[in-house]
Amino acid sequence: MERVSLVFVSHSADIVKGIKSLLFEMQPEISIAVAGGEEDGGIGTNAMDIQQALESVYTDKGTVVLFDLGSALLNAELAIEMIGEDRRILIADAPILEGGYAAVVEAGFGSEAERVVEAAEKARSMRKIPQD
Repeated sequence: MERVSLVFVSHSADIVKGIKSLLFEMQPEISIAVAGGEEDGGIGTNAMDIQQALESVYTDKGTVVLFDLGSALLNAELAIEMIGEDRRILIADAPILEGGYAAVVEAGFGSEAERVVEAAEKARSMRKIPQD
């Protein structure tokens, strides 16, 4: 079964590699790509790297992008424009780790890309400490 794939974009290569490793343990059947950090090991994002990540895991069912900070969004949007409008690529406005967790679980169910985005974005209101 074809499933929605995920792309994680961060200013830090270590952050996205760690997220990918964690989520692969949970849902190894979901294709995940990452783009993070600069070529010299510095902090930053690059639209070309994001474009490559998107193309490496894209499926006809779609791809969902999660990102960490402001310019990561700008470069993700630019990368999507460079790929073209005929692709089903959605950006989730969600915390990168908790939203990624929700997204990989939902994608594992075989859900549509819009549903994967919705699951990721619900993570914004997720409480980590139980309330009395």
